[in-house]
Amino acid sequence: MNTAIVLAGGSGKRMNSDIPKQYLMLAGKPVIYYSLKAFQDNSHIDNIILVTAEEYIDYAKENILDKTLSKVSMVIQGGMERYDSVYKGLQCIKEPGYVFIHDGARPCISQKLIDDCYTNVVKNGACIAAVPVKDTIKIADAEGFAAETPDRSTLWQIQTPQVFRYDIIKESYDKLYAAGRFNGVTDDAMVLERYGEYRIKLVNSDYRNIKITTPEDMNTAEIFIKDTF
Repeated sequence: MNTAIVLAGGSGKRMNSDIPKQYLMLAGKPVIYYSLKAFQDNSHIDNIILVTAEEYIDYAKENILDKTLSKVSMVIQGGMERYDSVYKGLQCIKEPGYVFIHDGARPCISQKLIDDCYTNVVKNGACIAAVPVKDTIKIADAEGFAAETPDRSTLWQIQTPQVFRYDIIKESYDKLYAAGRFNGVTDDAMVLERYGEYRIKLVNSDYRNIKITTPEDMNTAEIFIKDTF
């Protein structure tokens, strides 16, 4: 069984909103709806687990989930950090297969990207959506001066979904919690990099697969969403 873990535990601080960004309205529907619908409509996905804040569990069940989102098997409470929420989702999976871990604040995920990730995870065991960096990147020193310019051709901007064979990512997360070394962990690939033995394939994604973080992102996403749904 292939499962999508959709994370909806973020806040609305940088959106200047009291409502978490995943529940803001985008083109007539909550932001989180689009990620759920994308996985619902994909033939490779059998099961969806929505992870959200405790106070939004009932809201999600009553206002977002309906018959068109029948693959959503459970809505569970997330943790303090992103990795806590992911681990809770992994612990709910009873039939191992492939796991798609996706930020609910990325509503413009396409069917092609899900398909491409599936093809690559079957072949490699682990893969993540990414796009080549467009801009020149500078590494700063402790005083805020430009110290180094890495080769742009080797740099990729990482997105989600991040997709893994279940046993690979679950074992890596188990080791993370056993070691208690959470510093600097910002995505699932980092957990596998620290505690796994698999190389992670970069899957060429879409620049439209943006993560909504600021009010300006909502305007951009509304334009993109019309082409995706």
